[in-house]
Amino acid sequence: MEDQIISVRDLTKQHQSAQVSGVQNISFDIKRGSIVAIIGESGSGKSTLLKCIYGLLKADSGEVLFNGKRVLGPHEQLIPGSKEMKMVTQDFSLNIYAKVYDNIASMLSNTNVQAKQEKTVEMMKRLHIDHLRDKKITELSGGEQQRVAIAKALVSDTSVLLLDEPFSQVDALLKNQLRADIKRIASETGVTVILVSHDPADGLFLSNELLILKDGKLLQKGAPQNIYNNPGHIYTAQILGNAVVVCQGDALKLGITTDHQKIMFYPEWVELKSSWNSRRFEVLDIYYKGFYEELLLERNGVEIRAIQLNRGAHKKNDHVQASIGRFLEYD
Repeated sequence: MEDQIISVRDLTKQHQSAQVSGVQNISFDIKRGSIVAIIGESGSGKSTLLKCIYGLLKADSGEVLFNGKRVLGPHEQLIPGSKEMKMVTQDFSLNIYAKVYDNIASMLSNTNVQAKQEKTVEMMKRLHIDHLRDKKITELSGGEQQRVAIAKALVSDTSVLLLDEPFSQVDALLKNQLRADIKRIASETGVTVILVSHDPADGLFLSNELLILKDGKLLQKGAPQNIYNNPGHIYTAQILGNAVVVCQGDALKLGITTDHQKIMFYPEWVELKSSWNSRRFEVLDIYYKGFYEELLLERNGVEIRAIQLNRGAHKKNDHVQASIGRFLEYD
């Protein structure tokens, strides 16, 4: 299909035969201009998948297509992948003794020096690093080096940008700004972004689509809001949010009858009000979260969590009426 820029077909890459590693029989498509986040815990196969898409690893079976053509691996060509794809790794791959400007400009030819200068300066401005143009890489913070690496990757008419844990070395204060910059640049340029992260906030904040990986398998794929609200697996709910999981017997103690082995709900699905189906809970503890508080509640030996937007409304050891407004069932 014309709007698919990347297609992964029955991809398998195992690093060790004795234990689960790499990815197993994964298939999906990525639309042109989208931002896709690959989310999973350590060892789930995220980086392996990213490297297979880029062409850095030879797949055991299956294939990756870029614009309908198979991506060649390291066993087939000297420089793996396609020149229209760029990958930013956690070590950034920068010339640490060169200046910021020179690192970025090195990706462009000298056939038109003025155009080269203009394009380099424009990309630096887009990533808010134009004031660093004459600094050496060794003089920059980790977050600043990350921005230079992304600018270097994007300056040469890149169609697909692959990011491996792009915010791991960025301070919390700068993380949201860099996320917003990547989202804006993707929108302005039409570049397709594929990022790997262990932090679900990166995917929920940035992406049009999430891929949830566990033990090398693709558990779920879809829009962030759809996956968050309707996780196909308990693992998905736990990795994306602060999910509460309750077994069948404990659910009954909360006043919930179910034929399934477990139920799951998020703290924000708990309603702190008196109603026909509410139950009496004790407030065991209160966790300050800024504009809201998270309450640890207990009933009949079962602990759950709830969101309290009206801070201070309930105190520790208070008794409150609460009901679980929505929950999902799993076997």
